Amino acid sequence: MKMSAKGSVGVRVSVLRLETADFLRHSATYFERLQWPEERSVSVRKRSWVTRKGEKKEAWIVDYTDQDGDRHIETFARKKDADAYHATVKVDVRHGVHTAPSKSVAEAADRWLNRVGAEGRERGTLAQYRQHVNLHITPRIGKYKLAHLTPAKVEAFRDDLLANLSRPMARKVMTSLKSLLKAAKHAHVAADVSVGRSKRGERKLEVGRDIPNPAEIKRLVDAAKDNSRMSALLLTAVLCGLRASELRGLRWADVNLKAGELHVRQRADRYNAIGVPKSASSTRTIPLAPEVVAALKVWKLACPKGELDLVFPTRPGAIMYHRSMLDSLAPVMVAAGVVRNGKPKYTLHAFRHFFASWCINRRADGGRELPAKVVQGLLGHGSIVMTLDRYGHLFPRGDDRAELAAAASALLT
Repeated sequence: MKMSAKGSVGVRVSVLRLETADFLRHSATYFERLQWPEERSVSVRKRSWVTRKGEKKEAWIVDYTDQDGDRHIETFARKKDADAYHATVKVDVRHGVHTAPSKSVAEAADRWLNRVGAEGRERGTLAQYRQHVNLHITPRIGKYKLAHLTPAKVEAFRDDLLANLSRPMARKVMTSLKSLLKAAKHAHVAADVSVGRSKRGERKLEVGRDIPNPAEIKRLVDAAKDNSRMSALLLTAVLCGLRASELRGLRWADVNLKAGELHVRQRADRYNAIGVPKSASSTRTIPLAPEVVAALKVWKLACPKGELDLVFPTRPGAIMYHRSMLDSLAPVMVAAGVVRNGKPKYTLHAFRHFFASWCINRRADGGRELPAKVVQGLLGHGSIVMTLDRYGHLFPRGDDRAELAAAASALLT
């Protein structure tokens, strides 16, 4: 049987229409899957099998992929239970808050640590998080499934930490636990569990014990005057209030001697890696006293040159370790008689404390008498609360009788 050319064309058109319709149908399905992946990621099916004894068994399986792309299979004896779980999972996956019953706290902790590392957190911070997980979180609650972790279990974990660790360490570990639970979309179980700050037994900073007094500072400066490096380092630490990491990472490019300003733009961590300051508020500009400018000008002529352009480098021009910088000041403290039991009395951070107290103290006492908000900015604190919690007791009291009498007299006479 022969087919005419016209009939042949009609067949080709029909085939083309079918192919086009099939293509559009598959394209629409693919497009829907792109837009609503959760609709295809959850399914319920029946599973039947025969045991070795010949018994017929059946179960209902919920097979799904969660918001992280991980596949899970949960088995139920009754279809009713499988359908209920299917409905819950479908909603949770759509909103990105599903927690698989099979995922443990230990697994969530490992995933959180990997995420933190991928975000580029400092090596020291990541090491601290790993310590919290490996020493405290995983040994205590790592075996629990996230879906079975309850507020009561988190409270018990908190209480165990407080019974065996210092309160500050317990607070840090609880913060890490909350962070990993938040990353696992399971933060609600720890939302109302915390370790508060306890003021009981908390010792305030004291001048002469934690903070050098003005007489000690004068002796230290005098003892370092013949050493350009020590003189510049000591005056910068005392009159600028930098953190030790900021001193170690300070570059000449960030010191404007002509304008009399110092810019904190980077720091060196405990591993001698250069990075951004501790927080956004740590990036700041600090005015330089004439004595600091003069000391830095002299030191710059003798300062070792290096690719990092550091103000206080090692002899080859590399980053100084924290211990090395502190040890370099030890002979100055001994020479100045600023010792305790024959050893250097203060740490590097003590000079930051002195700077804070100097900014706070009244002008009549040799201080700058700056407002708390200005002190916060100079120290690079993230909030005024941090500044007042640490140094609030150093601010002038409002019940000075002499000042009260003078003010009353000026008002009423």
